[in-house]
Amino acid sequence: MGDRGPGPAAVWLVRHGESLGNVADAQARADGAGRLQLDVRDPDVPLSGTGRSQAEALGRYLAALPAEERPTAVLSSPFTRALATAELATAELDLPVRADERLRERDFGAFDGMTGAGIREQFPDEARRRDLLGKFYYRPPGGESWADVALRIRSLLATEALRHDGQRLLVVAHQAVVMVFRYVLEELTEQELLEIDAHHQVANASLTRYEADDDGTLHLRVFNVVDHLLDQSENVTEEPDAAPCA
Repeated sequence: MGDRGPGPAAVWLVRHGESLGNVADAQARADGAGRLQLDVRDPDVPLSGTGRSQAEALGRYLAALPAEERPTAVLSSPFTRALATAELATAELDLPVRADERLRERDFGAFDGMTGAGIREQFPDEARRRDLLGKFYYRPPGGESWADVALRIRSLLATEALRHDGQRLLVVAHQAVVMVFRYVLEELTEQELLEIDAHHQVANASLTRYEADDDGTLHLRVFNVVDHLLDQSENVTEEPDAAPCA
């Protein structure tokens, strides 16, 4: 067996609690609207009341874990909904929350705040191009593809492996970011990732956990679990992020 390389002993991935953007997206879809009714930019969208309750439930779960199992460091997307989730979830752990822009939501560019129906109506050529390229490599005008997000995650893991060597790292981010972490950490193919994505909607305040073996390789232990919410009678929500068809 080779020497263990530097890196965290465990990585916990959390999607932010339900946001007002998730609520607006669900309403727009129900109404058949092409655009969400939001009056703030995406980085500033706050948690809904349900989202705050979900984050607090996650915090109670983490605080109840044995000390040798709890997270020892916290990274978060700088977006309001993620930072609020991280702060509420770690309030009893006495851990600082450090924001890293590499964990931000995927940039939807011109499609920000639009539904799939709105995109297909207003940008039919782009919708066809997306169908041709596929979800992983398609980049909306002015935005990012999942492959672009993967480059951010690879950069983050390279730097944070040294900073958080041997620690249990809690990462709070967004649906696409959690999915792309799986792609990078498990060395999935494009097809394998899209197959997972087709069958799993990452729930708000859900937990995905990796643990390192003796040589430092991280292995998936649980994915998208919400038992900590169900056990506390919290609502489980799985609304997609805005413009999921982009």
